[in-house]
Amino acid sequence: MEELKKTCLYDSHIALGAQMSPFGGFMMPIQYSDIISEHNAVRHACGMFDVSHMGEIFVSGPDAERFANHIFTNDVSGMIPGKILYGMMLYPDGGTVDDLLVYRLPQTFLFVVNAANIDKDFAWMKQAAEGWNVSVENRSEEWGEIALQGPEAESMAAKALGMDLSDLVFYTFKEVGNVLVSRTGYTGEDGFEFYASAEEIRRIWDALLSAGTVPCGLGCRDTLRFEVGLPLYGHELGENISPLEAGLGIFVKLDKEEFIGKEATAALKADGLKRKIVGIELEDKAIPRSGYPVEIDGRQIGEVTTGYNSISTGKSVCMAMLDAEFAVPGTNVEIRIRKKTFPGKVCKKRFYDKNYKRN
Repeated sequence: MEELKKTCLYDSHIALGAQMSPFGGFMMPIQYSDIISEHNAVRHACGMFDVSHMGEIFVSGPDAERFANHIFTNDVSGMIPGKILYGMMLYPDGGTVDDLLVYRLPQTFLFVVNAANIDKDFAWMKQAAEGWNVSVENRSEEWGEIALQGPEAESMAAKALGMDLSDLVFYTFKEVGNVLVSRTGYTGEDGFEFYASAEEIRRIWDALLSAGTVPCGLGCRDTLRFEVGLPLYGHELGENISPLEAGLGIFVKLDKEEFIGKEATAALKADGLKRKIVGIELEDKAIPRSGYPVEIDGRQIGEVTTGYNSISTGKSVCMAMLDAEFAVPGTNVEIRIRKKTFPGKVCKKRFYDKNYKRN
């Protein structure tokens, strides 16, 4: 059995009494107090997450921009330093290698990838780089990362860290001393992500903690991202799930000259989608979990990918992959939870509105 990795903040999580659990090859905090309190702290004030398990892969060299465009669905051409794009890397058949952020640095591109996919993504990128004049470096071990999220994140960064981040808008970043700070996150709220050395990350964490920031675990990171319709790799995206099926076509630039997976994705779009990720709201308080069947008149038409009793809305909701003919808002469906079925209705997959600083 593979030994689980620990982030640079592991000792702090233990000292704070966090409930720890394996995630993406790391031993990570799931919660410190309880998921509801931590979730609400982010929605209404601010909370912070250890996301040092995320991967940082750098692409540099004369062909860096063209290569980044070759392996990434969004369009990095002409991207200026300080900008960030969201998108995917695809297999030739159109399935998703990973969803990720690409940061444009002065000399390099930084690919921030999902923790469980670091080794796979790096191997995929190295293989794709054969014949290109680029260097692909996995520097995930050198970096720690903290996400500070919530409507009070900007004022907390100023108070606790002495950082004025008011000039950053959504999906931009800057370097503050030896810290890379971006206005990004995975919660649907305003906030920042701090990338730095292990020593610096521990200093930032302690300063935020001392200033009263609520430490939050991966439990509420999932409930927060889910409520605003953000995908989780392995659930709403995967090797056999196209970004088009996940409703993320806006991040797939089919008008680009080429990228890996373009032909398959264009063909899928031209042929028409056979299935789609949608939202479903249940009439009951039963909680639909990943893998539960979605039915109409006893016939399975899909399955749940993520489901919760939404903390922010109080409704039992889920995202589900459905046969396309039934993926229409207002369609009545049933979700099978063990031996019983519970009525629900197809709806948009964003159950709570995002609150970002866009300008």
